[in-house]
Amino acid sequence: MPPKLNSRKPTGIVPWPFILVEGDEGAGKTYGALEFSGSNRIGQMYVMDLAEGSADEYAAIPGARFEVIVHDGTYQSIADQVEAVWWEAHRAATAGEPPVVFVIDSGSALWKMLSTWTYERAKRSNSNRAKLSENPDATIDVGRHLWNDATARWYRIIHMLQTMPGIAIMLARGKEISATDDNGQPLIVQRRPVKEWKVSAQKDVGFDSTVWLRVRRDKPTVVIKARTLRFRVESGKPMPLPHFSYEKLVFEMLGCSTESQPRDMPELTGDRTGPWMKRVTEAADRETCVALWKELDAGPETGLSEAEWKTVRLAVQARVRELAAPPTTIDDEPASDAARLQAAAAAQQAEADAEVLGEPAAAA
Repeated sequence: MPPKLNSRKPTGIVPWPFILVEGDEGAGKTYGALEFSGSNRIGQMYVMDLAEGSADEYAAIPGARFEVIVHDGTYQSIADQVEAVWWEAHRAATAGEPPVVFVIDSGSALWKMLSTWTYERAKRSNSNRAKLSENPDATIDVGRHLWNDATARWYRIIHMLQTMPGIAIMLARGKEISATDDNGQPLIVQRRPVKEWKVSAQKDVGFDSTVWLRVRRDKPTVVIKARTLRFRVESGKPMPLPHFSYEKLVFEMLGCSTESQPRDMPELTGDRTGPWMKRVTEAADRETCVALWKELDAGPETGLSEAEWKTVRLAVQARVRELAAPPTTIDDEPASDAARLQAAAAAQQAEADAEVLGEPAAAA
């Protein structure tokens, strides 16, 4: 049987925006965003301060009313808090309350953290450790797979901002730099270096945003691009906003209202194993793995294809082995005969547990 057609009529509703605000240091990006918290057309504003350390000071802005998100600086803590704000925005929207506003200050710090994490991981590879042992200043090779991991973490945050049931604002640093060619050499035209503007964040952040603003010292705020039918920004011709305010941008120029909804953007994945694999990775004990295994007994009702179903089953078995006998490194190799015997027994138990999950669920 052919698949059933799944479609709907467009609603015509203007969705809530994800706004990128970038520009010069000290140009007022943070002040303008937090001043928006005083608007009576929005609900609670939450501010995530990443490596800026100035959110508390901006409480002195007349009429400001925002809360500072508390995190411990780790990616997991940051991502968890972004998700927590998403759900609070969802609650407010469902209750018919004014929209939650979420400000990340800044996206530049977030991407710098992920870039540093990538380089630190690269330095731990066997080949790079060998190079650095001979020359501490050697250039290290960073594999594409490591950058893919960093980008995946970045897009976990971006997708939540894009689908926020409220208004999301990301601040970032931007500056004019000398353009370079494919070999990293400065571009020169008619004996003058070519200049280009660079946003200090993941390279696609401008494309991923709904509205892209540039803020510069002693110049009007300009719109670089906007995904809207209400006005048009010509390519290479930023639209100046001489009397800019977020309230005017969101509620008048974009046309958002209490009827606005988050963007309908299901996360694109190559298959449907993603949520399952996340649960497998997060399983902290054998009992959780067994519960996952029993869920998989539903077969087609899981929504997985046969190949995807087998992939998840194998991942559950591998996780059980890992939990029973965590892999060792050369630094924690068993030192005594007794310790080696204990390690071997743990490995045998892990294999036995994995074999149990290979039997029908009733046996498990």
